[in-house]
Amino acid sequence: MPWLEVETKVKIHNAADMRRRVLKIAVFAKKRKKADDYFSIKRNGYPHKAFRIRATSDEFVVNFKKWLKKYWSKDIVVKQEFEFNLKGREHVEHLLELFRDLGFSEWIRKTKISESYRYKKDGRANIEINNVEHLGFFLEIEYLCQMHEMQKAKGVIRQILEELEVKQNDIDN
Repeated sequence: MPWLEVETKVKIHNAADMRRRVLKIAVFAKKRKKADDYFSIKRNGYPHKAFRIRATSDEFVVNFKKWLKKYWSKDIVVKQEFEFNLKGREHVEHLLELFRDLGFSEWIRKTKISESYRYKKDGRANIEINNVEHLGFFLEIEYLCQMHEMQKAKGVIRQILEELEVKQNDIDN
């Protein structure tokens, strides 16, 4: 059964201040650079369907998300997440050839430095401070869960937003 990704994203105006607030409620886990290549099908000039490929040290991770808009609210989005690994550049090229034949094309490369934190009250909640190249700093709060846990996940995310004193108009999903 695929996982649900319940999340919110917030524009950060002062990264040092947000980091200080996050460290009051969460424990630092890791810092790493992520480089993602996105591919999409465009409709009327805009991306309609998309997937990403992230290169790690020993494999490639393919990720795509199915938007579950009926569960969205103004502050939180819900997506069904699918992910699988490919071993080696040759497998990536074969997959890309298939997707190109289906109408996908290269869309964008997103590079970011991510600081990950685990929420002290619920370790399944992940908090990231992301410095996205050319866009600036964003906070991402994510909870991976099964369908029957979705309301709990939304509650935990809202609790974190409140504890971090995030203003509603800074939420940028």
